[in-house]
Amino acid sequence: MKMYHVSAERPCYVELKSSEYDPAKLGADEVLVENDFSVISAGTERAWLMDMNNAHPTYPYCPGYSAAGRVLAVGAQVSSLKVGDRVVNPWGGHRSHNVKKASALFKIEDDAIDLLDASFAHIASFPCLGVRKLRVELGESVMVAGMGILGVFALQFALLSGAIPVLVADLDPVRRDLALKLGATAAFDPSAKDFKDRVLAATGGRGVDGVVEVTGVAVALQQALEYVAYMGRISLLGCTRVSDAAIDFYKFVHCRGVKLIGCHTNTRPKTESRPGEWTEFDDYAAILKLIAAGKLQTRPLISEIVSPENAHAVYARLVECKNPPLGIVFDWRKIR
Repeated sequence: MKMYHVSAERPCYVELKSSEYDPAKLGADEVLVENDFSVISAGTERAWLMDMNNAHPTYPYCPGYSAAGRVLAVGAQVSSLKVGDRVVNPWGGHRSHNVKKASALFKIEDDAIDLLDASFAHIASFPCLGVRKLRVELGESVMVAGMGILGVFALQFALLSGAIPVLVADLDPVRRDLALKLGATAAFDPSAKDFKDRVLAATGGRGVDGVVEVTGVAVALQQALEYVAYMGRISLLGCTRVSDAAIDFYKFVHCRGVKLIGCHTNTRPKTESRPGEWTEFDDYAAILKLIAAGKLQTRPLISEIVSPENAHAVYARLVECKNPPLGIVFDWRKIR
């Protein structure tokens, strides 16, 4: 059978490639998955493709890490999945098919959940972790800095956690408008001269109790340290790519008791969830329940759904555009 995948061949260049696979070679503990959709994580994938700081890709590689599809075949020792089961497929890249261990796939139990929505489950688990680690209490204020795809999910998780007000900051007015439509109390332009004053005013002068810093930009972290409340918390969700600001940690962190919380997905527990830190699979289950209940939205994040045949043009736009589209989804059904 023919399988396709997006391949980053060198910096700033990708193409769609194909290969042949014999299902008869499937291992006893392996599963063959046919993906319907995979979601582009524009910020992360752009950083890797452009070989930014803290990326360090080895070419060629297959970008992407959030997909959903159906089981086509299972190995002789697989009992947790069967042919036809629908699954969340994390860390598989932008591929038409994956051959993976059964333990690496999450079965979607609710047949009412569309695979298009389910393809966001893994990418949504990152901001879910970022908000969980803040340990938000009812009535606390939260700021989400950066309204990319992770930030929009973080906004929704903060609202679901009972935070009020929930503020957001982004340079793009279109993204600020989307945040307001999704329930943000207020949306600010972080480049405005009165940005800090407006954030303080929105919190009655005390500052924000919790911040989800999604941009990974040192200047944004410096701003967060200036508007976060005394003894406040800052969840570092965004991967730092540019360290272009000198931060006075003694003044803004040490003396004010501010907690900086690392939220890389590698900090998750591997086998058992604990308060504030859940496993990936437990987060997938929660995210899918919220989607099914209409409490977590994915469709407003979708900028376009494209055929993988257009991968070269899509990534060329990501490289050229400083403010790339919010959510681009590959529809692998288009090339079957």
